[in-house]
Amino acid sequence: MSELVETLKAEHANIVKILLRVNELGIDSEEGRKTLMTAKTGLLAHLAREDEHLYPPLLKAAEEDPVFEDALEFFHDDIAEVSQLALAFFDKHADGAAADEFADDFTTLAGLLSQRIQKEESVLYKMYDQI
Repeated sequence: MSELVETLKAEHANIVKILLRVNELGIDSEEGRKTLMTAKTGLLAHLAREDEHLYPPLLKAAEEDPVFEDALEFFHDDIAEVSQLALAFFDKHADGAAADEFADDFTTLAGLLSQRIQKEESVLYKMYDQI
C-alpha cells in the first residue's frame, strides 16, 4: 500500500472518530460545536489532499484506460453529492441552533460518509496503488 493511501485511510479514520465524538458531546455544547468544526477542517483538508495527490495520476491513467475513466466519473459525481451534503450539515449545525435535527442529520451524514469511505478504500485507492 502506498504512503498516500495509508495517509488517506488514516484521515478517514480520524474524521469518523471526530464525528463520533461530536455525536457524544452533542451539538448543543460549545465543545461539541468546536469539535464539529475540527471535523469540517479535517474533511476539507482530506478532500484537498485527494484533489492534489490522488486524482491527477488517476486522471492520467484514465486517458488510456476506459475502466479507470468510468470509475473516476462515478467517483467524481458521488463525491460532489457527498461533499455538498457534508458541508450543508456543517453549516447547519455550526451554531447549535438546529440541535433538535442533529441526530437525524448526523445519522444521514454518517451513513453517506461510511459508504463513500468504503467505496474509496475498496476501489479508488486500489486503482491508485495499481498505477
